[in-house]
Amino acid sequence: MLKRQFPLNHVVGFLLSIVLTILAALVAMQTDFASNIKMWIIGTLAVFQALVQLIMFMHITEGKSGQINIINIVYSVFLAVVIVAGSIWILTTGHAAH
Repeated sequence: MLKRQFPLNHVVGFLLSIVLTILAALVAMQTDFASNIKMWIIGTLAVFQALVQLIMFMHITEGKSGQINIINIVYSVFLAVVIVAGSIWILTTGHAAH
């Protein structure tokens, strides 16, 4: 069977990424929502953006072992949370030494 020559998934993923990025920028710059609501909207758009990246570009749905993919994603999220939370903790309590 011949492989498709045109990468339709990549084009659709690219367009979705652009739309989600523009939406986040518009929410940040053009709306009069409270800051916490803006952050929730932008955070939700970021989650959708991450899903688009995983599905369209990193082909997370392709492969024989879905369990390995789930373990890798959970581990990646854990690392991201530890790094971000640790950075915030260090930056907010770093002034105590002065």
